[in-house]
Amino acid sequence: MDPRAFGSAAEVEFSEVRVMRRFRNASHALTELSVAAADRARISSYTHNFYRYPARFSAKFAAAAINCFSRPGDLIADPYMGGGTVVVEALAAGRRVIGNDLNSLAVFVARAKTTPLTNREVNAIRQWISDVCSSTSYAVPSGIVPSRERTRNLSIPRGRFIKKVIALKLGRLHELPTPSARRFARCVILRAGQSALDGRRTHTSLREFRLRLQAMADEMLLALVAFHRTTGEHFEDVRNARVLCLGDAADIHALNIFTKSRRRVSLVVTSPPYPGVHVLYHRWQVDGRKESPAPYWIIDGRDGESAFYHTFGDRRQSAIDEYFVRSLQTLRSIRRIMRRGAVMVQLVAFANPTLRLARYLENMALADFEEVTFPELASFDQRIWRDVPNRKWHAARKGLTSSAREVVLIHRAI
Repeated sequence: MDPRAFGSAAEVEFSEVRVMRRFRNASHALTELSVAAADRARISSYTHNFYRYPARFSAKFAAAAINCFSRPGDLIADPYMGGGTVVVEALAAGRRVIGNDLNSLAVFVARAKTTPLTNREVNAIRQWISDVCSSTSYAVPSGIVPSRERTRNLSIPRGRFIKKVIALKLGRLHELPTPSARRFARCVILRAGQSALDGRRTHTSLREFRLRLQAMADEMLLALVAFHRTTGEHFEDVRNARVLCLGDAADIHALNIFTKSRRRVSLVVTSPPYPGVHVLYHRWQVDGRKESPAPYWIIDGRDGESAFYHTFGDRRQSAIDEYFVRSLQTLRSIRRIMRRGAVMVQLVAFANPTLRLARYLENMALADFEEVTFPELASFDQRIWRDVPNRKWHAARKGLTSSAREVVLIHRAI
C-alpha cells in the first residue's frame, strides 16, 4: 500500500501540547475507560463475532481508548492485533489503522472482518452457503482431507464427521467468484468449526453443525454490510484506511508506511503477550484439551508453530528473562513509530504481578515511555484493574488466579 494513503504529517498535525491538554481534562476519559474496562458483556457489535480469538479484549474498552486519546483522521496502531478488535473499532470511529501480528490466523481473521464485499459477492456467498448446507453427499474426493498433521486430534469420534464435512465445504470454495468471497466463506467455516470443536464439553451433531453454519453465514453477512455502511461514512474505500501486516512487532518500525513517509502513530491500543501466562493463540483444544492445528488447515495458512513463538516464552521460570528481553525489543520498535507525546494504552496480565509488573514498567521506561496514573482512582496503585471476563470453562475452574486479573497501563511517548 502507498504510504501516502495515510496522508502526510502536516495534514494530520498531532502535538504534545494537544495530548497534555487531554490529560489535564482526564476525568471524563478516566470514567469512560474504567466503565469500559469493567464491562463483562460478550462482544456482539460490528464484525467482532467472526471468530472467538483467544484473550481478546473488550470492544468497548478499545472504543473508549480510541475516543479518549485520538481524533478522527489520526493514525492508530495495534502491534499485537489478535482478532482485530482495535482495527475494527478504529475504522468505525473514522481513524486510520495499522494492525500487526505474528500469527497468520490473526491476520486472516482481521482481514475477513474488515474487507468489504460487493453485492455480487454477497449474493454469491448466500447461494453457495445454501447449496453446501443442503448437500447430502458424504463421498469425499481423494485428496480433499489433508494429512493427519494438519488435522491432528480430529479423528476422535466427536470430531471425525465434522472434519469430513469441513473438508467437503472447503473443496467447493472454487465455486465462489473472488478471493474476498472465498476468504469470507473460509471464515464462516472457521467460526462454525470452532464452535463445534474448540473447548467443547458436549457433542455437536451433524444437523446442528449445518444449521449453525447457515445461521452464522447469514449473521456475518449482515454484520459486514452494516459495518461497511458505518465505515463508508468516513472512508471512500476502507481498504485504503487500514494496513494489516504479518510480522514480528520488533520489526514494526521497518514497515514501508513508516520508512517511506513521515507519518507517525498518534495512539497505540494493544494487549501484548502476558509474561508467564499460558495462552493458546494458535490451536484449538479438542477432546480433553488435545491441541489441533485445524484452524490453519481451514484458512489455508501456515501453522502458528509453538506456543513460545507467540508468547515470548512459555510458563517455565527460565523463559521469563527471555520474555523481557524480547518485550523490550518490541517496545523500542513501537516507540519509533509513535509521535512524541502520543499515547499507548495496554491491557496486560501477569502470572506474578508483584514482581513482573515492576519489571514490565522498567521496560517501558527504557523504551522512552512515561506512565500516566490517576490519583483520583480508589485502587491501591492508581491504575484500573479488572477481572478477565468470559474465560473458557477449563480456565474458570481454577478460580480467580493472578493471571485472571488485568491492568490498564497508560503511557506517553517521551
